[in-house]
Amino acid sequence: MNGSQPLLTERTPSTPRAGGPARGPFFRALLWRQMRIWHWVSSALCLAGMLLFAFTGITLNHAGQIPSKPRVEVVDTVLPAAVLQQLRSGKPEELRRAAAWFRQRLGFAWDRAQIERHDGEWMASLPRPGGDAWLTVDLGTGLVHMEKSDRGWIAYLNDLHKGRHTGRAWSLFLDIFSVSCFIFCLTGLGLLFLHAPRRPATWPAVAAGLLIPALLAAWFIHR
Repeated sequence: MNGSQPLLTERTPSTPRAGGPARGPFFRALLWRQMRIWHWVSSALCLAGMLLFAFTGITLNHAGQIPSKPRVEVVDTVLPAAVLQQLRSGKPEELRRAAAWFRQRLGFAWDRAQIERHDGEWMASLPRPGGDAWLTVDLGTGLVHMEKSDRGWIAYLNDLHKGRHTGRAWSLFLDIFSVSCFIFCLTGLGLLFLHAPRRPATWPAVAAGLLIPALLAAWFIHR
């Protein structure tokens, strides 16, 4: 028809194919959610350890500048006849009873000590975080000589940092802490990838965090 308005035809929107563009935002939202969950859970698990290791990193780095005067306790005594007989017997049950006496009277964990026997004399050492303890027992006379040293709470925390004489429980904690830190860093890197398009300074900051330690190690550390 001449002079008539063209007819408008309706078009139905095309349905996105499976796996097409509609999948991108959903997958990104799912990845974002999982990254955030793993990031905050791992940060919660390693929070106390991170604070401890950050503080002791400073104290260990300046160990020579932090004054430390060990406190030494010396005890000389004689074992009761019953305890001396328990040690002489060498039976496990009798030794456990003797260990209870050492713990109660001398504060020495005999059952956890490293014990050596030489010519009628028992020597026990008990290294621990921030200090040491050792004693000798003469099985002939029952004479006991004990020395305990304490280097202070900073030395205690430093030894926790190094895992020095801390036992299996603390060793297990260090393993869990290390895995948590690994997850925390990887999920943080993933979140950086997601935020990077809106934050141009992301990758320069990451590059600086990688390059600065590498350059310092290469140029300023003597081999």
